[in-house]
Amino acid sequence: MFLPGFRDLVKPQWVAVIEELKLSGGLSISELARRLDLAYMTVKQQCGDLKELGYLECTRLPRTQVGRPEIFYRLAPKSSALFPQAGVSLTLDLLEAVKVLFGETAPDRLLFQYFQHQMDHWRPKLTKAKSLVEKATLLAGLREKDGCFGRCKYDPERGFRIEEYHHPLVAVFEKYPHAIGIELRMLEQLLGTKIVRKEVPGGRGGPARVDFEVLTLGVRGA
Repeated sequence: MFLPGFRDLVKPQWVAVIEELKLSGGLSISELARRLDLAYMTVKQQCGDLKELGYLECTRLPRTQVGRPEIFYRLAPKSSALFPQAGVSLTLDLLEAVKVLFGETAPDRLLFQYFQHQMDHWRPKLTKAKSLVEKATLLAGLREKDGCFGRCKYDPERGFRIEEYHHPLVAVFEKYPHAIGIELRMLEQLLGTKIVRKEVPGGRGGPARVDFEVLTLGVRGA
């Protein structure tokens, strides 16, 4: 099933094309048009757009009869993100099972290992940074690739910070709050400086977020 959250954000014909290719494994434009009951040129346009976005791959198939080769489309690896994956609920179930099997502190130990592995994976990627600002910006980008959504900000009143508006482990943090501190220590070790984590509630001033304030890049004159 196509990930429900995306249905409201993309063209219905794109959804139909992707779902049909998911079911079939790949089709020519003519066969895809027949199955979707759409005009050939309409399907060709939709497939071309999805290929440009990286969600489809195409090859040319020789015709068995006289004529030009047919274009055969299939899903590209990028399209896997459009379909539901085992996620937060599975993670919480596994952490609960670990606690039952190995004791109350087992989930925190497992989460520590998770963040340690993440730190070991990210640290070499940050060595190219020539300044702390550049390193923090690179780190924010790495976190975004892991499912976070945030932006680096600087202003004279508050200094430099990473504002995060989404974290894929927020449900895990709610049940295992010690993981918040574990993650924060990981970020401090990666940047080599003190960080203050602040939860900012949503309201008229904007959506809820978490700010990571890098103290050594703080307010001018402070």
